[in-house]
Amino acid sequence: MTHIRPTVLAALAALGIFASGPAFAQSSVCQDGQKILLERQSIIKQINELTGGGKKKQVDPRSACKVFGKLVTNGNSGLKWMTTNKDWCQVPDQVVENFQKDHKRAETFKSQACGAAAKMAEMEKRAKQQAQQGAPGRIGGGLTGTLTVPKGAL
Repeated sequence: MTHIRPTVLAALAALGIFASGPAFAQSSVCQDGQKILLERQSIIKQINELTGGGKKKQVDPRSACKVFGKLVTNGNSGLKWMTTNKDWCQVPDQVVENFQKDHKRAETFKSQACGAAAKMAEMEKRAKQQAQQGAPGRIGGGLTGTLTVPKGAL
């Protein structure tokens, strides 16, 4: 997830390149690209908060799936915009290539997070069904988080 950050910084640096060009003053289309990249920076900030900013923090797959979904949607918009307006807004080829690589990584992360979230939901569903049927799960009653401890002297 930290691989995403350098590409975004490069893309934001590219904003300075095409923001100063004559095409930027002539067209609001270039400003649309800036909005997409600023939105992407905000989403990446959410990802960094979700992951604990480099600290080893347990990440909830459901939250990660949602945030990476936003990142992939933003990446689709960014790629479409770059393909259409690369020349007009003077976006360097390297920025487009890095954005594409970054987008592919985001799609992979989204797939992994959403897959884990789906497995988690299925396990919770099974645990609830077992609890309703009165059948205890493998570990102290299933995934409900409860564990009965015998009372009295051991």
